[in-house]
Amino acid sequence: MEIGTIVAAVVYFRKELIEMAQVLLGSKNEEYRKLLVYVVVVTVITGLIGAPLYLIADSIKGIAIGIPMLIIGVVLIADAVLIRYSRKRREKGVNSRKLRDFTLKDYLLIGIAQGISALPGVSRSGITTSAMLLTNVEPDEAFRLSFIAGIFAAIGAFGLTLVTTRSNVAAAVAGIGLAGLAVAIVTSTIVSLFLIDFLIKVAGKSKIIYLISALGIIAVASGLLYLAIGL
Repeated sequence: MEIGTIVAAVVYFRKELIEMAQVLLGSKNEEYRKLLVYVVVVTVITGLIGAPLYLIADSIKGIAIGIPMLIIGVVLIADAVLIRYSRKRREKGVNSRKLRDFTLKDYLLIGIAQGISALPGVSRSGITTSAMLLTNVEPDEAFRLSFIAGIFAAIGAFGLTLVTTRSNVAAAVAGIGLAGLAVAIVTSTIVSLFLIDFLIKVAGKSKIIYLISALGIIAVASGLLYLAIGL
């Protein structure tokens, strides 16, 4: 199912991906050199943290998915409050941060956060965006950087899943059939394209506070429901 989100993100951020490739070929564009360093460091840290967590979680039966969902929900609600607070600070002349302001410490924090998303019930985009918002990164920049980093994390997760749990993948494909899988991937790609565009556009507006709050409430409710009745 990650294939659809990978395709959507690649299509949406094709300019950034092409520019990063050109940096590898010798381009001196400082903005995209910084973006390339961000992607490389975050992806490496994600792999070092996420792969072991995924293997451990996959070996544990009956893991309490509701608990991570509860935590993410609370963090998202806190993010909404933080965005409101940061906007008031911006009105007073305090600048929020962008990629150009990042240091190695930021890369490590985002990579660790993304690695933790390997645990069941943890939203990758939710936890990485939250990590950036908590360090005063502009909301639209946080969503953009989260999605770009997610392309490489999703590719890695897809490969790890095929290698380590091939039998589970085969059983899932057999359950819905190749036609069902194709429809699911196409649907996921289309929906993801619209959602990426929507989230990045709304991130710079005041409505993002209500959106993040709603997502947080849904995550908390889902976590509680799962813990209560095991859905």
